[in-house]
Amino acid sequence: MVKTVSVIIPTKDRPLDLELTVESMLQQSILPTQLIVVDQSHGVETQKRLGKLFAEAPFPARIQLYYVRDSTISGLTVARNCAMQIAPGDIWLFLDDDVCLEACFIEEILAVYHRYPQVSGVSGIISNYQRPSWAYRLWASIFVRGPFHDERQPIYWRADRLRQAEPIRVGKLTGALMSFRANAIRGRHFDENLRGVCDGEDVDFCARLGPSAVLVIAPRARLVHKTSPSGRSQDHWLKRLAQANFYLYDRNWKKGIGNRLSFLWFNAGLALVAALASLRAGSLVPWRALTEGAREGQKVGTTTSQPARQLRPRRVDH
Repeated sequence: MVKTVSVIIPTKDRPLDLELTVESMLQQSILPTQLIVVDQSHGVETQKRLGKLFAEAPFPARIQLYYVRDSTISGLTVARNCAMQIAPGDIWLFLDDDVCLEACFIEEILAVYHRYPQVSGVSGIISNYQRPSWAYRLWASIFVRGPFHDERQPIYWRADRLRQAEPIRVGKLTGALMSFRANAIRGRHFDENLRGVCDGEDVDFCARLGPSAVLVIAPRARLVHKTSPSGRSQDHWLKRLAQANFYLYDRNWKKGIGNRLSFLWFNAGLALVAALASLRAGSLVPWRALTEGAREGQKVGTTTSQPARQLRPRRVDH
């Protein structure tokens, strides 16, 4: 029986964004039991804003706040692993620090766990994702096949139409708003070879749960992802796309003739886009971005996964 929820939010140099995220969490129809914030900021503004929020909250004793500020932590995966070491809840809910939850978000997540005891992980729906250009959708429909196909995006694009829909089975969840039963992932960790701003860490984590893990998106659990500009990667989009998918292929999908053919076909699509972009720009920058991303993704994907770093967070009484 699900009783408690631990919310885990890594953050770095986004004090205002985090404040708005936590405000929306404090206004939930069902409150979490714990909030674990792993702050990688160099300054103390985030800590001050968080302390003020909880000091002014009308129900301070109902939510335990665990706060860690450690600027030596390098990236999202390490921060999540640190939080997972001490998360006591039955459900672990991972949120980005730049989201705004609708008031029933946690209630709807919990409703799925109660109704479907076989479910291992539940994500909500991002309600403000914009449908990409027709050219990109056409390219993806031709070249993105097999495990490279991302079934999450079309669900987000239809957020309004799916508002009252039942949970949708998927193969991967999105790190900005994913949750798991603690007993399904306890002892596991995110790949700490992915440092700083990293793409694909959520897909990798879900893939390593194996085919027996039942993952769903609950369209009634909704939030807005504001996508803060602070701390975002400035790399060319082709580099990020290639790096994430080469990493995921070498780490999880490099098996079976179907996956290998899908990978070759995906590479053909990337090469076509990079060639056309380079011709249009009169520059080799897009092509170099593609090759650099592929090289870096393959390097990380073939590196032995690092164990989770040990950390001792402290509870903040408020």
